[in-house]
Amino acid sequence: MDQSRRLKSVKQGNKKMKNPFLKANGISKRFGALAALTGVDLEINSGEVLALLGDNGAGKSTFVKILAGAHTQSDGELLVEGRPVTFSSPKDAAGSGIATIFQELALSENLSIAENVFLGRELRRSVLGIPFLRRTEMRDRVDALLHELDAHISDPEAPVGSLSGGQRQAVAICRALNLNAKLVIMDEPTAALAVAETRKVLSLTRRLAERGCAVVLISHNIADVFEVADRMVVFRRGRKVAERLRQQTTPEEIVSLITGAHPDVRALETNQ
Repeated sequence: MDQSRRLKSVKQGNKKMKNPFLKANGISKRFGALAALTGVDLEINSGEVLALLGDNGAGKSTFVKILAGAHTQSDGELLVEGRPVTFSSPKDAAGSGIATIFQELALSENLSIAENVFLGRELRRSVLGIPFLRRTEMRDRVDALLHELDAHISDPEAPVGSLSGGQRQAVAICRALNLNAKLVIMDEPTAALAVAETRKVLSLTRRLAERGCAVVLISHNIADVFEVADRMVVFRRGRKVAERLRQQTTPEEIVSLITGAHPDVRALETNQ
């Protein structure tokens, strides 16, 4: 199948979904004379896992940082639910329903699961002018989120430092959901995890999409991507060079797109 037919097939597949939660039009990013991103067009749909793939330096991390509000694009436009947005900080992105779970997770190990999920957004009540935490409500909310995700963590009061890698990912996802995130960006969520823990995290990723969230997955593990992603986008040298539906591609083709060995990529780079 040639490139024009593939793109048509992907667009037809996307039409079966709802209007995109987020749409990027011509996104470019320059750092001085260095062009980190050039003219990226991309749609991210609710209820879908979209994998962003590419070698180190391909531009996917820069693109995600723009979505997360850590960078502002040099050119192009972002639309969230059809509305133009400009993010100047992660707080701006969070206000539009975008949460990013970085590989480091940024959890406080000495705090409980519930305290981590509500960190900075604690529920409080006032008694005679003295503020008290509404611990029972916080614990019940986290317990409900863990149950919904089937995360198999029995005690929301357990300290995060006692949890496994997969369980910590579940806590980070609960925190994103507690922020009412509609788009969750997951940066290498299975890196350094054992096989059993990887399975748990991939299951959590699918559950996020099934509950209606848009999920962007950054991963170098092609097997994980094919297990969980609905659609795959390949970045190379700061450009989006390919987009594939999972059922219409193979791991071998994706690797050839990433490395530049695929005829479509060679033709694209020849014409640049």
